[in-house]
Amino acid sequence: MASETVRLVRPVLRAHRRNLGVLAAWSLVETLPVLLSGTLVAAALDRGFLAGRAPYGLVLLLAYGVTMVIGTLGTRQAMPHAAAIVESFRDTLISRVVHAGLHRAVYPASGAGYSGGATADVSTVARLTRQVETVRQISGGLLLSLRGVALAMGAAVIGLFALDPLLALITGGAVVIAVVLTALLSRVLRRRHVALLRAQEELAGRAGPQLTGIRDVVTCGAWETAGRTVGGGVDAEAAAAVASARAGAGRIAVVAVGTRLPFAIILLSSSWLVSSAVLTPGALVGAMFYLLQGIEPALRAMVQTVSNMGLQLSVTLRRLSDFIDVPPRPPSGTGSFPGAGAGAGTGTGTCTGTDIALRDVHFAYGPHAEPLFSRISLDIPDGSHLAIVGPSGIGKSTLACLAGGLEQARSGEVTIGGIPVAELAEEELRRRVALVPQESYVFAGTLRENLALLRPDVPESELDAAAVALGLAETVRRLGGYDAVIGSPGLLSQGERQLITLARVYVSEARVVILDEATCHLDRVGEERVEDAFIARPGTLIVVAHRITSALRAERIGVVGQDSLTVGSHDELLGMSAEYAELIGYWSFAGESVEPTAIPRPLI
Repeated sequence: MASETVRLVRPVLRAHRRNLGVLAAWSLVETLPVLLSGTLVAAALDRGFLAGRAPYGLVLLLAYGVTMVIGTLGTRQAMPHAAAIVESFRDTLISRVVHAGLHRAVYPASGAGYSGGATADVSTVARLTRQVETVRQISGGLLLSLRGVALAMGAAVIGLFALDPLLALITGGAVVIAVVLTALLSRVLRRRHVALLRAQEELAGRAGPQLTGIRDVVTCGAWETAGRTVGGGVDAEAAAAVASARAGAGRIAVVAVGTRLPFAIILLSSSWLVSSAVLTPGALVGAMFYLLQGIEPALRAMVQTVSNMGLQLSVTLRRLSDFIDVPPRPPSGTGSFPGAGAGAGTGTGTCTGTDIALRDVHFAYGPHAEPLFSRISLDIPDGSHLAIVGPSGIGKSTLACLAGGLEQARSGEVTIGGIPVAELAEEELRRRVALVPQESYVFAGTLRENLALLRPDVPESELDAAAVALGLAETVRRLGGYDAVIGSPGLLSQGERQLITLARVYVSEARVVILDEATCHLDRVGEERVEDAFIARPGTLIVVAHRITSALRAERIGVVGQDSLTVGSHDELLGMSAEYAELIGYWSFAGESVEPTAIPRPLI
């Protein structure tokens, strides 16, 4: 099997040694009928029916039936252990595919070696996960078939040896030749299968432009040229298909060499074997039984099912291997986050020098897409509180992520503390900038594990302070404390899940916090409480606001328009931003008060 298959499978097999041992033991039980079949049939004939002892012969045949029942039990007991290995292999592949997809999405340049393109979009990952399911099905069938083939052949040869060593030698030699021929044929089949796939891709590449430009072909009368272009691809694909089919036909010869040749030898020499007392009539029938009921089905499975599955598995795994073997991620900047290590979470240390600046930033979702922002600039002083407002879909979240270094500008510059984001150490940037999205994430585990995800060593006193500040204390009491297990996060309300996610960031080391409609499942009182807590927390706060009351709590408000950004206080914006006035009118019509309330200012 291909080296990439072995490389991917070896860690899984190493981790499941016990399952492999138990699987092997039950597989031996499963082959008991093959091992004893010929011997019991021979004894039933020689010592039973031919000796005039029909009841004894029937007892031996009944014993053969019992071995078949035992073999079926072995198959049943082997299945769970085979499934454990296959499912673990599938989980490993899924994990590596998703990891590689995320790697290629975050580090697009590192995926340049992948034949599917420089980056991995959602459709690529989805297609590859479907291929992983194919691998799971094939590997499961291959594991079961391979062990059945190997053990059945071995059991049949051992049974033949018990009847007559000469027969075992003849049959064993033929089987060895068949296995060697199968290995050689598999290499040919693989090459021709790959050639067929390439011919099909070449045909698709030739036919696509012709079909797309069919009107031009008709207009120019270029039927013959188009026909020759596509016809060459059709001829090449047909030739590759015929070559692959011819190679596949070689499997018939392998079966003939492995089973029909020794069968013919034994059948032609049967008269001499019996007359010279080399074999008894029962032993002769038993030998035929081993050949036709043991070796031939196993050999057919090997050259047809196993080789087909092995070929498909090898090709599919090569495709997956090309994707998941991503190169080391490109080195990130080595600069330290300004003020890193000065203080964390709700500690008392001060952190200075994290002014955020956007200069002539241009951003679009693709090289040919319409720009969302073009040459916009924005200053966010350290420790300030900025609310971003605007119509739905205008780019508020994108602007917030650009400011936090979580999105990369196509051109222009984003700096934190005067250092370009691209030059900052990525780990430090991800640790010091936290985004809380609208969709909250709570995983199965203890409440403490959920809250301490971003800062595992957070003291319980800070968890208590966060719970009180954010309004999470009642949920903590209801669940039974921080060590209570959240077995099913879906049983929590959306508001509770949102508060847990917010508290996780509140106690983290993040110096810049972005709340992207992160309080949408809280009522106005809960939203005000959360935002007041983050305002009082040391650091910079950026809020993507969906309520006017949220915007009014900010020192400054950024209004995102169509390729525009206007920043100012509430009163300033009413006089200079038509977009803001229109938005205020919409919010007022929806019943929200536009009167600012007294709020605590940031404690820096």
